[in-house]
Amino acid sequence: MRIALAQTNPTIGALDANAAAIAAMLDKAQDLEADVVLFPELCICGYPPRDLLLQSGFLEACQATADRIGAAHSRGTVVILGLPRPALDTSGRRIGLWNSLAVYRDGGQMDWYDKRLLPTYDVFDEDRYFTPGSRAVAIDVRGRAGMVRLGLAICEDLWRGEDAGFAARYSDGPDPIDELAQLGCRAILSASASPFVLGKGERHLAILQKHAKKHNLHVASVNQVGGNDDLIFDGRSCVVAPDGRVITRAAAFETALVCIDLPLTQSTTSVVSAITAPDRTAAAISAARLAGAGHGHDEDLSDDEQLFHALVLGVRDYLGKTGFKSALLGLSGGIDSAVTAAIAAIALGPTNVLGVSLPGPYSSEHSKADAYDLAERLGIQCITIPIAPSFDGAVAAIDPAMTALNTTTLGEKLPDLAEENLQSRLRGTILMALSNRTGSIVLTTGNKSELAVGYCTLYGDMNGGLAVLSDVTKHWVYRLAQFMNEQHARLGYAKPPIPAGSIDKPPSAELRPNQTDQDSLPAYDVLDEILSRYVERHQSASQIITACAGRPGFDEATVRRVIRLTDLSEYKRRQAATGLKVTGVAFGTGRRMPIAQGWKSP
Repeated sequence: MRIALAQTNPTIGALDANAAAIAAMLDKAQDLEADVVLFPELCICGYPPRDLLLQSGFLEACQATADRIGAAHSRGTVVILGLPRPALDTSGRRIGLWNSLAVYRDGGQMDWYDKRLLPTYDVFDEDRYFTPGSRAVAIDVRGRAGMVRLGLAICEDLWRGEDAGFAARYSDGPDPIDELAQLGCRAILSASASPFVLGKGERHLAILQKHAKKHNLHVASVNQVGGNDDLIFDGRSCVVAPDGRVITRAAAFETALVCIDLPLTQSTTSVVSAITAPDRTAAAISAARLAGAGHGHDEDLSDDEQLFHALVLGVRDYLGKTGFKSALLGLSGGIDSAVTAAIAAIALGPTNVLGVSLPGPYSSEHSKADAYDLAERLGIQCITIPIAPSFDGAVAAIDPAMTALNTTTLGEKLPDLAEENLQSRLRGTILMALSNRTGSIVLTTGNKSELAVGYCTLYGDMNGGLAVLSDVTKHWVYRLAQFMNEQHARLGYAKPPIPAGSIDKPPSAELRPNQTDQDSLPAYDVLDEILSRYVERHQSASQIITACAGRPGFDEATVRRVIRLTDLSEYKRRQAATGLKVTGVAFGTGRRMPIAQGWKSP
């Protein structure tokens, strides 16, 4: 049986463009004489379609698109496509929606399979839209050695929440894979749209191996790739043998077609061909990729490299799918803006990134120099717009009003919080003005640690259209910087991209004389662990205090202060730019905390 896994990168709702990409993959698969071609979950419309599913005409358009592809491309090949469709009861009355796989053969529809397990946790909200399917579906396909029975599954049918810590959700429900094995299936074909999270790839592989060994069958899983809003999909489509061996795996973070022979009546397996087809423009491909150097399969990628490629893909697709061709950002000389700019330069090409130095009254000379050093290393343009004249004018306008209100004036207490925020807001205003003039999107540069505790300014450094590092803690920002410098040639940089000064100097917002972040925040190694425990592992203050007892910096007052700042800053995060999700719990659609609330962590 020759099976092809088509790892596509759909744009949500762009049915014609998605269909064209699917057709191109099918042409390649048929050139390789594939018997079956499997596409990702909801590949017709892209995942997650969210409330597009509720729009009049959307389901009908998805069905028509799938039928058109099936009619044109299933002659001699079984084609399996993911799409939403109306859920009907036995009398034909509509009762909801199904998340389905449509199976086409010889120009017509052969069968359907409707997803049975619907994840509703973290970023997933499938119970809001879909009705669970009720039947196991196996299809008989003629291969080179005769008829073979293949079982169909969709994403959560395989994972059962085990990859995300929600296995208890399905403890009383059916196991779709068990039922397929009981039907005599020799292989499971699973279509997924599973977002990237650091560490999840290893958990997914372990689950695939468990199913393969338990039922003594092959498991082939195809996953969507690309960025859709805050979510990044890493692909990593693979086939696992009954003994748990990984027979083949598609490259991570790229579109790809993997075609493999599964002699299901024999004891050997061979890879026919693995075709990688990146869907990126020349400007977005690094020199290493143009030279033919791939970043390999995900088992070859360290956590640092996975994070780097995920963020590059997220930036490239967010801009490409929303129509932006270029980006700009403020360059402070600090580590966060340096890493953001370096990621953007690879994602978009250096000529499509503009750096803006916005020195203020407390900006150091080395910070200004580091900003230009970064720009030179990346090959991006950098301009300088001092904010001092605007700042002086704003202070002169505001001070009389403060005096009239009998309030402490900016001039009587230098600097105060209002003055610090004013500098940030002037910078944000200038960046947005440049965005309006140039048509470039503003990338915000704040990291997860700062966003958590509110160490950021509304309508200032939070201004922008995409928050590249909003799910990357300060610890990981430094790790990324070191990684990019150490591996610069392989990643596509002409020289180490991050200036040593940006890495070595104490982090500072430079909004008052001699300021450092640690004037008002714990050391970042302490802060990041508290945040990891509170935000990602949902631990209470007392649990964190107990777990970290005796360690410097984790005293009760510090732990409770960090938690309090995190809770108080929810209103800021609700107004932040869309951020790229790379961890188990990101600030955004997967974490829905109330703003006005009175709960205090025990």
